[in-house]
Amino acid sequence: MNKRQTRAFFYSSTGLCAIVFLGMTVDTHRQIHTLTNDVKLTPAVIEGKHIWHKKDCINCHTLLGEGAYFAPDLTKITQQRGAPYLKVFLKDPAKFYSEERDRRLMPNLNLSDHEIDQVIAFLDWVGHIDTQGWPPRPILVSGATIPGTGMAGAGAAQPAASNEPVALGQTLFHTAPPGCFACHSVSAGVNLVGPSLADIAATAGRRITDPSYHGTAKDAAGYIRESIVNPNAFIVAGPIFSSGGHSLMPTGFDTALTLRQIDDLVAYLMTLK
Repeated sequence: MNKRQTRAFFYSSTGLCAIVFLGMTVDTHRQIHTLTNDVKLTPAVIEGKHIWHKKDCINCHTLLGEGAYFAPDLTKITQQRGAPYLKVFLKDPAKFYSEERDRRLMPNLNLSDHEIDQVIAFLDWVGHIDTQGWPPRPILVSGATIPGTGMAGAGAAQPAASNEPVALGQTLFHTAPPGCFACHSVSAGVNLVGPSLADIAATAGRRITDPSYHGTAKDAAGYIRESIVNPNAFIVAGPIFSSGGHSLMPTGFDTALTLRQIDDLVAYLMTLK
């Protein structure tokens, strides 16, 4: 290739790259309103963003793959943990975590109830941004770093070992969403946000005979299913499992999951005896 050809190649390549870049920029601006759902940018969301920056949350947490890595990524935290949990957690983080067990402790930011609502509104808006799969491997809120949970590597999208309901349910349990592993361990005595599900099949069988149970389940499998689709049907006793008589488990799984997925989860959990 002589100098004239090299020069022509350089200019044509540069021009082609510029056109592609310009086209991608225009396309991004064309879609950005839909992808970010900016119609939901309410004053509460904006104020929540200001509080997020004012309290330097980004120094420990990550959003959309950007930020520090000392604490979990919070991109999908409202979908993973739900607003009721976040309200109680932000009021007193020490109620849920200890430095001795978790090797880290979130400080109490002394937020007012109004500020907490605004922060949750901001995080909920972030969680509904269409990131088109970015980040490819998000840091998930889970018990994977807590010794004894048996959940190392949870959250990775691993294929089920087979098409059997138990295998599919186990994979779904450790996949986000729905992210069951983010709040429940399957190890005895290890309570995260929700109670441990070790021995849940036997526990469910005993619970439906408890005089304090007022749900509609007739057997253990029915109780587990009811707990997924209606967490408030029975409130498990414990200072970190409920607030104001309501379960901290998010609602909406009855519509977020298909009937087949719920069946698979029940089949898996019924093996935990």
